Amino acid sequence: MSWETVMGLEVHLQLATASKIFSGAANKFGADPNSQACAVDLGMPGMLPVLNEQAVRYAVMFGLGIDARIGKRSIFDRKNYFYPDLPKGYQVSQFFEPIVCEGVFQVPLSDGSLFPIRITRAHLEEDAGKSVHDRFPGQTGVDLNRAGTPLLEIVTEPDFRTAEQAVAYLKALHSLVTYLGISDGNMAEGSMRCDINLSLRPTGSDSYGTRTEIKNVNSFRFVEKAIAAETARQQELLEDGVSIVQETRLYDADRDETRSMRSKEVANDYRYFPEPDLLPIVLTDDYIDSVRQALPELPAAKRERFIAQYQLSDYDAALLVSSPDMAAYFEKAVTLCDEPKAIANWMLGDLSAALNKEGIPVSQSPVEPQNLAGLVARITDGTLSSKLGKQVFEALWQGEGSADQIIEARGLRQVSDTGALEKLVADVMSENQDQVAQYRAADSSKQKQLIGFFVGQIMKASKGQANPQLINKILTEALDSD
Repeated sequence: MSWETVMGLEVHLQLATASKIFSGAANKFGADPNSQACAVDLGMPGMLPVLNEQAVRYAVMFGLGIDARIGKRSIFDRKNYFYPDLPKGYQVSQFFEPIVCEGVFQVPLSDGSLFPIRITRAHLEEDAGKSVHDRFPGQTGVDLNRAGTPLLEIVTEPDFRTAEQAVAYLKALHSLVTYLGISDGNMAEGSMRCDINLSLRPTGSDSYGTRTEIKNVNSFRFVEKAIAAETARQQELLEDGVSIVQETRLYDADRDETRSMRSKEVANDYRYFPEPDLLPIVLTDDYIDSVRQALPELPAAKRERFIAQYQLSDYDAALLVSSPDMAAYFEKAVTLCDEPKAIANWMLGDLSAALNKEGIPVSQSPVEPQNLAGLVARITDGTLSSKLGKQVFEALWQGEGSADQIIEARGLRQVSDTGALEKLVADVMSENQDQVAQYRAADSSKQKQLIGFFVGQIMKASKGQANPQLINKILTEALDSD
């Protein structure tokens, strides 16, 4: 039987506020265990929460960023359950009236098309602490630093059918929140965590199958692998006539499989009721408009501007605006060297390859925008060939100076002197008389192969510094003359 995968995603986004959502405790990653958890975060007797306005502002920014309806009145609710990392016995969340309501997020795909994803809601809540299983042999420790960290939970409709769509959505979401500045989106540190609700149904069916939830997947690659593993598991069970059990599962990257975590709770299990210690959030039109006016240029608008202003392809523009730092790097380089296509090619080629190899972001690149602009300028004006440009790029990466300094220090200037090139051509033809005779007796396809041979010999003799365009012109004229 042919099966269709149906998925909805829930993303938990830690908001980049200085303090927690209901207390003044610091909201920073990497502090010593239990050094950033105050009495309010732990729900100690007599401690009352005070809402962090910045968390509200960030939630509204997100809602406006996806053109969603903002809930002008929202309330907090208590979600009751107990785990060691949630010592209050409940989590303050939003259930009945969220701050961000329905919207549609347009996700750019690699072919330049847009894939609309329906956002059901995005609500504010506090994060729980963290259970630590590998620090004490045979025991579990609890680090409550994360308790009370402001979260925005973003819930979609079941609009995804492939892992590629899910990853494209997560990358676009990551791009949006970093442009907005509301989160660093660092999945490795837990700033952005994804839950995958997945079910299968026969191809062509309109009804949904029984879903499972894969919790806390923390990388784009693992999202793709977790979807593949869970899809294969469910398909095998269904084809063996076994019903799917609604449950929460975890993805085990070492074994590349999902495993059961617990039975899936439903809303009634959590016994939601309005939080008695917090007043409703009431937003005015003036407040929402002030937030809207302060929004930066967002990825979708920047992508369209890059295409129109710099004549870039949809694909190149989408990659260049994938992060604020990448877009800023490109625009700074272009202001110094007005060759946007060439700048884009170097950024998406050699620069990105070097950054990926070292595992560093573009903001930490040893090759600064002005250095890349200088390199492209020297290729554009004929001082360097593209091949020599790669040598200069490597030297830039090693911190050997500017492009001009490296060219002079290494003697890499491209030879474009006609007389010198004519002598090189004559010498190579003299040393390869048999190939010259073959060229003059050959058909056009064979001549192209021999041209490549001669150019290779000339470039070798010139140590790669001969201007290839001029070489081709002079060589062809020489070979075609008797």
